[in-house]
Amino acid sequence: MKVYLVGGAVRDELLGLPVKEKDWVVVGATPQQMIELGYKPVGKDFPVFLHPETKEEYALARTERKVGKGYTGFVFDTSPEVTLEEDLLRRDLTINAIAKSKEGEIIDPFQGREAIRNKILRHVSPAFAEDPVRILRVGRFAARFADFGFTVVAETTDLMKQMVKAGEVDALVAERVWKEWERALAEKNPEQFFIVLTDCGAIEALFPPLSSANTGVEALKKSVSNTDDTQVRFACLLHALSEDQASQICSRYKVPSDFRDLALLVVRYQSEYRHAKTLDASEILNLLQSCDAFRREERFSKFLHVCEICFAKNELKGFREPENEAWLLTKYFEATKNIDIKKIITKGMPGNEIAERIKQARIEAINHIS
Repeated sequence: MKVYLVGGAVRDELLGLPVKEKDWVVVGATPQQMIELGYKPVGKDFPVFLHPETKEEYALARTERKVGKGYTGFVFDTSPEVTLEEDLLRRDLTINAIAKSKEGEIIDPFQGREAIRNKILRHVSPAFAEDPVRILRVGRFAARFADFGFTVVAETTDLMKQMVKAGEVDALVAERVWKEWERALAEKNPEQFFIVLTDCGAIEALFPPLSSANTGVEALKKSVSNTDDTQVRFACLLHALSEDQASQICSRYKVPSDFRDLALLVVRYQSEYRHAKTLDASEILNLLQSCDAFRREERFSKFLHVCEICFAKNELKGFREPENEAWLLTKYFEATKNIDIKKIITKGMPGNEIAERIKQARIEAINHIS
């Protein structure tokens, strides 16, 4: 039985990056041996175990055989006879197919270190084409390592094009697409995720409205220097779509409600934002109420941030620049939020009259700012 550190931990160590989590491959062992050593089984599709002390994942070395469409159509062999090289052969990119022994020896049968030196993302073997999730992963790694100068080699892009033509991406389930998408949004260059999908043709299969909405990808790119909030970045990406298009994407991929609601808010009310300086007090108040600003203040702040990023005439130097629409609407909101409701209502006043008095007080507060 031999144990090797594999995948991202080895890659990041070679890149000089902090190692956030460690994954291990075990060669020459059976599930029963692992259990007898105190490891806790957790794998559903193939044997994965948690170390009794570190809780790090230890997977038995495995080979895979494609038997159906999509990323679930595999059968696995995890017998003790499976070698480390056979296990590494089934991995996605050469930079992720490097192992390190307990003694510190680097095992690199597919030139992963050379790929790191040359700053390229290259598939390990033709087996890459059997799992459509790998297209999304290549996009995510491109988003993560663009700052280092990494690019996808032509051969890998060509292989992904063949996968798209073969209909492999049609087998992807919504949850898996969203998982990779959300992770890509948190990277330093999230726009690269969509550039990779565009280059191989997957964008049209997975996100048809985004295939022509280049302004969305540009806004996503612009958002990076202004925020690391993935909800804001997501809304920037979708801002140029129609409400129906944005709703369909969110529904198709079961996008979490906080992401969806912010994006739809931007799609619906961006026109009012852009004309904020010409709206009268009643229209300003209607915008605040439509955005549910008085109950969802944090979300309204994010709405302003998205609009400021997407529609700023010049490159932003900071959030809420003096005199722009976000700055102005923030002033209006603060004025209306801070009115003393106790001073304008009396005991026993009917609800409709209370609402009207609050409305008039807020309009007066806006007019006072104007």
